[in-house]
Amino acid sequence: MTSVAANVKIKVETNYLEEQSSAEDEKYLFSYTITIINLSEIPITLKDRHWIITNANGDTSEVKGPGVVGETPTIAPDTAYQYSSGTVMETPVGFMEGSYGMVTEQGEPFKANIPTFRLAIPGILQ
Repeated sequence: MTSVAANVKIKVETNYLEEQSSAEDEKYLFSYTITIINLSEIPITLKDRHWIITNANGDTSEVKGPGVVGETPTIAPDTAYQYSSGTVMETPVGFMEGSYGMVTEQGEPFKANIPTFRLAIPGILQ
């Protein structure tokens, strides 16, 4: 891990969207808000994303693509970028993890790992 990657912190908040979900149809919608904090001394640009989504049955799906929510933001030193997105799962519990492909102002590519986080209907896990 480069020193720049070590200075990129990622925070995640999740939310279950009950009104858009249907247990009968095995359709559970979750939103998540990601905050990417650049604690390094140089600007960084988010170029792409890679997600691995795993449901409670162990089924996985991958999502890869440029940017996030149609953007490839440049994050200045000691600032943060935040966005919200969502996913649909067939089970009421699952996990997401992945990485962002980023590049420094000098053109050095690096990966910023997204820590594994849980998506779950509130109260389902004790």
